[in-house]
Amino acid sequence: MQTLSEASIAYALQSEPCFEAALDHAERFTASYRKHMHATATEREAAALAVQFPALLLPPAAGDRFVGRIRYGLVGLSPEPVGLGYYCVSDALRTGAERYGRLSKRATTLLRFWDRITTSQKVRATFPPSVAKLLPSDRWTEDSAAAFPLYRLAGTVLDYQRLIHRGLPGLEAETANTRFAYVVPLLRSSIERYVADGVDDEIRETLQAIGQRPPTGLREAIQLFWLYALHAGTWNYGRLDVVLGPYLQRDLDTQRLTEAQALDLIGSLWRLMHAYSNQYNNRVIIGGRGRHHEAAADRFALLAIEASRRVGLNQPQLSLRWYQGQNPLLWERAIDAIGEGHTFPILYNDDVNVPAVAKAFSVPLKLAAQYTPFGCGEYVLGPWSVGSPNGVLNLVKALEIALHGGIDPVSGVRVLDLPDPATFTSFDQLWDAYTQVVDVFMTALAQQAVHTYRVIAAEAPFGFIGLLTGDCLESDRHLLSGGVRHLGATVETYGNTNTADSLYAVRQLVFEQRVLSLPELVASLDDNFTTDRNVQRRCLEVAKYGNDDAAVDAMAQRVHTQVCTSARRQAEAVSLDSCLVVIINNWANTVLGRSTAASPDGRRAGEPLANGNNPAPGADRSGVSAFLNSLVKLDPSLHAGAVQNMKFSKQWFGRMRPKFSALLQAYFAAGGTQAMVTVVSKRDLEAALIEPEKWSNLLVRVGGFSIRFVDLPPAAQRELIARTLH
Repeated sequence: MQTLSEASIAYALQSEPCFEAALDHAERFTASYRKHMHATATEREAAALAVQFPALLLPPAAGDRFVGRIRYGLVGLSPEPVGLGYYCVSDALRTGAERYGRLSKRATTLLRFWDRITTSQKVRATFPPSVAKLLPSDRWTEDSAAAFPLYRLAGTVLDYQRLIHRGLPGLEAETANTRFAYVVPLLRSSIERYVADGVDDEIRETLQAIGQRPPTGLREAIQLFWLYALHAGTWNYGRLDVVLGPYLQRDLDTQRLTEAQALDLIGSLWRLMHAYSNQYNNRVIIGGRGRHHEAAADRFALLAIEASRRVGLNQPQLSLRWYQGQNPLLWERAIDAIGEGHTFPILYNDDVNVPAVAKAFSVPLKLAAQYTPFGCGEYVLGPWSVGSPNGVLNLVKALEIALHGGIDPVSGVRVLDLPDPATFTSFDQLWDAYTQVVDVFMTALAQQAVHTYRVIAAEAPFGFIGLLTGDCLESDRHLLSGGVRHLGATVETYGNTNTADSLYAVRQLVFEQRVLSLPELVASLDDNFTTDRNVQRRCLEVAKYGNDDAAVDAMAQRVHTQVCTSARRQAEAVSLDSCLVVIINNWANTVLGRSTAASPDGRRAGEPLANGNNPAPGADRSGVSAFLNSLVKLDPSLHAGAVQNMKFSKQWFGRMRPKFSALLQAYFAAGGTQAMVTVVSKRDLEAALIEPEKWSNLLVRVGGFSIRFVDLPPAAQRELIARTLH
């Protein structure tokens, strides 16, 4: 499935007229940027957005109950959907120049202008040599880098309650004579264009109403929320039950809408979110502690679950925050939907997560209750914080470097000076070497996060985001220029449990049982276990995380605590409010696994890494209770989100449904933070491999996102099938 940016690029390249139209827009945007290059960041952004909107907005499609579709340009301004800040899709311009010779000169002129002045390039240029050396990769690639940066401004969740309560007239009055004065007029221009271009009567009346006053019902509230989200460029929407619940309740109580009509409106919004395609994001949160008007919010939450059941799409990523004492009907409806094969809602345990977030972010419980999962499962503090995950660390690669004396054996780069592992006489020496490697990369990743924030602040204030974030309007400061209340960094880590299993195997085989020397093991890893298969057999036979084995789970806890603590130490050093690990997955476990050598847990080179903080595929062989018991041992108060994927067979439903519900409740009571559940049979997955055309509606949970199974690349399909089916 294409992302929105990929679809926009594909559209621009599909014909010469489309490419010419894309060039027209890119040239208008570039002319505006050139004119305002030396203006203030606010003036430059206001002018840039005036070119983007409403030009990028598309008319409603058949069946849409709201306006709000978009196609991004080849050059533009974006927090993350296409690129960071001022972006240029260079590959598409080059392809178009080669494909459509008549337009080649125009495309080449654009490429020359934007070379080295896009925001992401400016970020890269600020890295000190020490950071640039350690973070050589600019994007997801299949090279051997242990760590690399991601250029984006993710981790923003806006205060849509403020937007809808005040409406455009109220916000316009509040922002007059502030840095945000350009925001409402830009939104008004898009509304006026839609009305002028002709839409059906219902949509026109809704648009005219939200232009004149705050929304009075669900239809108007949804339309204003959605148009604002598109203009802001945000991909995650926070607690929509809190935002929209009172308007739904008012409409139902006054019989302005029937429940069926309200469900139709929510389903239409879901389809627009799906069209605004990013399978890793598009989060909608329902339920949980800290909600105002809880009864009204619950009415929306129940319809949201039903809408997800009916539309049957992989977006939005509906997520239910749950706590003991909450409306039990929410839990029952959620389990119903999961049992039918839907991968939503994702379940979060507020009884554990709220106090854990308070400790991790060092904030009061009242603010922690506003924790909001976004993306693949990271947390921010609702509209009061920014915590963009802009760095990636592969822990298995970090161990690989430690096992080679501080040298990356693929690139040949010396990361740091470490002793020759052949001289190690104890496991503690290897542990010390490994943690030094982790610390070096974590330091670089924290530094690059700060450089990213500083460049964004100077380049693009993102006024649409700032206006509805925290204290920005009250202080009249832009988002990253002192406006947001809590500014943090997050680092995505991968291969956590492979690393724990690997370190445990080394300790057992080399330092306790002494059946291998460390040089012998490293040599076997370097040749991918081909010379002596007995080495791999020994590695595989060592106990693995996920089986409630105290010794190996203790190693998993040790690895978890070390990497989380390494990140947390960086916050003060780089003057951020927090620096936290997120243990998620967006099939990066498969992508990174392809460029990771064999590891001491018995995994061969190129094979996938474990998903999130779950056991390696097939490693949990002691039953579902043992699997869940291992998961709850990893301290959730040290990080900013972790993924727990679970694959259950269909037999758990029907007569066994009460047992399934009780199992999840017991897991939560024992300290489980979250559950991302796929209910499917292995036979169905294998059949979908053979005849994909017959299984187009089979949704699966990959990591922090869901997707049609047939849209996964083959390696990711095989990894998902290999996961233990309980």
